[in-house]
Amino acid sequence: MGLLTLGSPLSWKDTKKFADHVRKHGTQQLINIYRRLKDRHGDVLKWGDEVEYMLVVMDADNKTARLSLKGNEVLEILERREKESPSDYPATWRPEYGGFIVEGSPVRPYGHLMEHLNMVEANMRLRREEILSVLDQERGETVITFTAFPRVGCPGSTDPEVECNPTVNTASHSLFFPDAAINHHPRFRTLTRNIRERRGEKVCINTPVFKDINTPKPFRDTFPNDDIEASWHAKDDHIYMDHMAFGMGCPCIQCTFQACDLGEALRLYDQLTPLCPIFLALSAAAPVYRGYLVDTECRFNIIAQSVDCRTREERGLEPLKNDRFVIPKSRYDSIDCYLTPEAEKYNDIDLILDQDICQQLQDAGMDRPLARHFAHLFIRDPISLFSETIHQNDEQETDHFENIQSTNWQSMRFKPPPPNSTIGWRVEFRPMEAQLTDFENAAYVVFIVLLTRVILTYNLNFLIPISKVDENMQEAQKRDAVRQGLFWFSECLPVFKKPNADWFYSEYNDGCFEQEEDKEYTKMTINEIINGQAGGFQGLVSLMNSYLETVDIDVDTRCSVQQYLMLIQKRASGELMTTARWIRAFVQNHPKYKSDSVVSEEIAYDLTKVADEITKGVRACPELFGTPRTRTKVSLSSVGQKKLRKESSDKADIDVLI
Repeated sequence: MGLLTLGSPLSWKDTKKFADHVRKHGTQQLINIYRRLKDRHGDVLKWGDEVEYMLVVMDADNKTARLSLKGNEVLEILERREKESPSDYPATWRPEYGGFIVEGSPVRPYGHLMEHLNMVEANMRLRREEILSVLDQERGETVITFTAFPRVGCPGSTDPEVECNPTVNTASHSLFFPDAAINHHPRFRTLTRNIRERRGEKVCINTPVFKDINTPKPFRDTFPNDDIEASWHAKDDHIYMDHMAFGMGCPCIQCTFQACDLGEALRLYDQLTPLCPIFLALSAAAPVYRGYLVDTECRFNIIAQSVDCRTREERGLEPLKNDRFVIPKSRYDSIDCYLTPEAEKYNDIDLILDQDICQQLQDAGMDRPLARHFAHLFIRDPISLFSETIHQNDEQETDHFENIQSTNWQSMRFKPPPPNSTIGWRVEFRPMEAQLTDFENAAYVVFIVLLTRVILTYNLNFLIPISKVDENMQEAQKRDAVRQGLFWFSECLPVFKKPNADWFYSEYNDGCFEQEEDKEYTKMTINEIINGQAGGFQGLVSLMNSYLETVDIDVDTRCSVQQYLMLIQKRASGELMTTARWIRAFVQNHPKYKSDSVVSEEIAYDLTKVADEITKGVRACPELFGTPRTRTKVSLSSVGQKKLRKESSDKADIDVLI
């Protein structure tokens, strides 16, 4: 969730006074990091995942499923366990926006051995078991990795039930979602209040309703007390929402990779960018909002609207008078530029940036594309500021830089090393939605990790114009985009020359594949992108299998990896359902569904109950993920540990990786 500073949060009025101060010192902090670490080389691959877990209470007698607001209580217990067992505890825990969500990651990063890929699913299982162990399961409390809770924002959707109206919701003024359900960390309520106050009105989220045979035509949403503001902003044939929680209360999975140096991190950022919409569509899991089926299947645009703090001037609705820029996108959206000089020709959309900051960064030695990227992020105001962090030592601290960096929530994030740390240059892949099971979540993570190795090993180039990436991001969110959508993709036609069997230190052989210079891009189905075309693009999985044939991989890991790849392949072909398609089908086939787009409390309860049973392995769901039998393991084998010790003379590093 980004920077989690503790302290005394400032009002928006006071935060605004320090906006230029934060930008000035944040820029200097970035320059100091860059000058110290731009020539840092030789970091080994380390990587990890973040999964956000939703706490739910199910009442079998009354057939209700509600969001449990025990997040802080659960987090306190889990963090205490982590501190009490630092050497062998499996996870590290962080708060998330919703008081019903906790975020878990492996306590130590995974490393460069192929065998590390086989630890992901086992670790995710341990995380889920840890959460379950502190819940009152007899009372019906459980943990589910829903991306969007089906009745979030409906009356009585939280446990305990709390009052919800604009008068008591002093941070959001929401009609639907109670501020009491926001996590207690001061950052989150402050973000909610300051986004609304900076914008000058409540956030406004409209997502198209799914038009079933009995859905009113036109569909017009109704609001408590005939709220005038809601009636003004709501669109016909759309579901209207007015709280940050409708977006930031949506769990997801994210992956972070440490590169060997700055250049490799920049390249990974660029090459993974065109894959963001592909994996957004493949992981689609959010077809229900506020108790209605919607005509989209992903959370992405909803989050973008939920944190859109742009004023009317910045949205181009009024002439610029008090603000500096017309800004085309929310602070949560797809990226606006590639970062490497060779990719600049694909930066074909207007980049709004702070020219003075851009010049400062270039004067400090930063390449033009990277300087423009950060100068673009810094057009935003800090949206949350604590009085204790206003005055900082720019040589030793980076809170002002992170303040703006971490509240630009984009599909990719480029992450400089933190000060006084052994951590290197990193890249975060952010578009994927949470899946129901640990097997599925692990499959998506492992696929992306392997894909980074294939990109670097074979020097692949998937670049397409940024405008086409934006177009793909919208295509990815349409109903059944995996089977029906067409996506711009590079016609990358590599010809295999010779293998490179060593991926250990992210070293790669530029000559493994021959590729056409100036290659074109075309529209493809996701099936073609993942599984290949006859006589055309050979598909990502084919490239990954070619790579796997060249590396040292044990039988158990290969078994698990093949099942992960098969899941993605079958989702891409449509043989297996995406989570969104499965949820939509469940609702539409429910005996109580009236073909009117309404997901009633009883339907939501049954959906949640079945999802919980699938998650816990007591109910099969072959239409969603087949019948997997991976050989995932909690720790490295003795052989893997010996390999690691042989390759590294740094005992501390060995302990971290094992």
